[in-house]
Amino acid sequence: MFDVIKKWFWYDWLLLLIRLLSCVSLLLTEIQVRNELTLPLAIVLFWQIAAFSIPWLALLLNYKSYLITEMILFGGIVLYLVTLFPQAYLTYIVPAFLIAANSAGKSYKWTAPITVIGFPVLILLFSQIDKGGVIFINYGLAYTLGFAFHLLVVNHRQNEIIRDQNYIMKQYMSQIERITLLEERNRLSKDLHDTMGHSYTTIIMGLETLKPELATEAGQEKLGSLLQVARKSMNNVRSYLHGIESDQESLPLVESLKQLTEDFEENARVKVGFRTYGEDHPLPKQAQMAFYRCLQESLTNAVRHGGSTEIDVSLQFEDRQTRLEIRDNGRGADRLQDGFGLKAMKERAFNLQGQVSVYSGSDEGTVVMCTLPRQVEQPEEVIRLLLADDQPFIRESLRTILEEHKDLQVAGLAADGQEAVEMCGTLEPDLVVMDLDMPNMDGLSATQAIKCKWPHIRIVILTTFQDVERAMEVLRSGADGYLLKSIEPRELAETIRLVHRGGTMIAQDISSKLFEEADLPAAALHKEPAAAEERPTEQREAENEYGLTPREIEILQFLSRGLRYKTIAAKLYLSDGTVRNYASAVYAKLDVRNREEAVQKAAEAGLL
Repeated sequence: MFDVIKKWFWYDWLLLLIRLLSCVSLLLTEIQVRNELTLPLAIVLFWQIAAFSIPWLALLLNYKSYLITEMILFGGIVLYLVTLFPQAYLTYIVPAFLIAANSAGKSYKWTAPITVIGFPVLILLFSQIDKGGVIFINYGLAYTLGFAFHLLVVNHRQNEIIRDQNYIMKQYMSQIERITLLEERNRLSKDLHDTMGHSYTTIIMGLETLKPELATEAGQEKLGSLLQVARKSMNNVRSYLHGIESDQESLPLVESLKQLTEDFEENARVKVGFRTYGEDHPLPKQAQMAFYRCLQESLTNAVRHGGSTEIDVSLQFEDRQTRLEIRDNGRGADRLQDGFGLKAMKERAFNLQGQVSVYSGSDEGTVVMCTLPRQVEQPEEVIRLLLADDQPFIRESLRTILEEHKDLQVAGLAADGQEAVEMCGTLEPDLVVMDLDMPNMDGLSATQAIKCKWPHIRIVILTTFQDVERAMEVLRSGADGYLLKSIEPRELAETIRLVHRGGTMIAQDISSKLFEEADLPAAALHKEPAAAEERPTEQREAENEYGLTPREIEILQFLSRGLRYKTIAAKLYLSDGTVRNYASAVYAKLDVRNREEAVQKAAEAGLL
């Protein structure tokens, strides 16, 4: 009841004041004429207090119950007083006004006739009033004024709703503008980084290879000048890329989310609480952006569609994952349809091996949870790489780009697949980044040869081919990743780390086509690797014909015991979505469609 009163506007308090003044005035009058009352004064006063309080309490619950109790209790005491004092009919003018003001919808069809016609007829029957027309006029005028007041209230409420929606729309448009600008900045920075950065690196590497061929002093001086110009231009591009980063990108995750909630609370006039749990740890920019977008969309939906007045936001840093939870007190719904914003949230989380879950019920509010696995970084671990490509400029460019990262070391360069196989025996690299189309021995044959002799060496195919059949053939041959050369250099470094820890990655440009033709779930494309400390280098890959990792075999063993994904996730301290991704990857490698086929095939192969 008190929650309802908290939401009252000025007109609700005005009606209560009118009602209170009318009741107090009538109580004082009854005390003054107590000697002329036929009933004991205590009964009359109790009746009057009940006529004031019961309809008012009923109004807080349902307006129809108020109308009935108002007519019975207040109308009854007026009829009693009219039998003693004919002029007491005037005391029903205030209730007539209140009945009209609090009526709604179809209730006017019966409250108006009863108030303006029915009740005056009863008064004429029980009293000795000569001029009955005056009663009809007075009650009709009071009811008309009450109806006019009701229209004023409805208009005011509609204006409030429109005003609130305008606030929400302004906030939403502001977010859309920010998102558009940020996405354009990201697109521009990526385009410049991929095109200009790659071009300058290739030019520099090409000029470096010309040094031995320029024996004259003038030629060396000219070459040095060109190299200086190229390096200076490349530094300018990098400075420009850092300069176009938005303020939101430069802030830590906690501060950017807190600032977003404060701005939304101020503009949308909604109470938003923000809390953090656990020890804060740095997250990749893609993960920070996913959390930021999820919170933006959830706040907007909570107010725009759910009509929420209070929203609680919590960010939890855990050992294996980071979780953002948005809980509101809105209307909720038993069935929620995935709109554009919700689909975008789920897609962002899925691309980072995470998930977005939405729980809602009618009149129970909505809970949105965005969970992303935590990438365990080990900067002290150095990944030894072998680069295999038939184009010298590409090899040199890749070496320059990758060696900018302290944990990546290029141990050797190979010009074809045969040379890559030979260098694997001498250099023993942790991971091979290999082109697909090369002379003497192509990437497919080299992958098969390397996996046959050294199954623990991870292999990432880096090619320009988007052929689905070739991609599937390469993956079945044992490759651990299939990427396109248009990939952003920073993303390439992150992918190498992920594959080195036991993960599998396929370029997004061909993933949808690949699994549409193979009729496999898209979750098989990206799977979170096990933590590096759990899997020593010499045990990262089990020697099996399907290339299953130890973690995948562990998941397969749980599946063979009939355990559900949630149970497996609890046992391994993983998220439900991560376990599903592992299972999908197992199905893909075994070339099966469901759990039963996977268990049967694994049992036949002796994996269980």
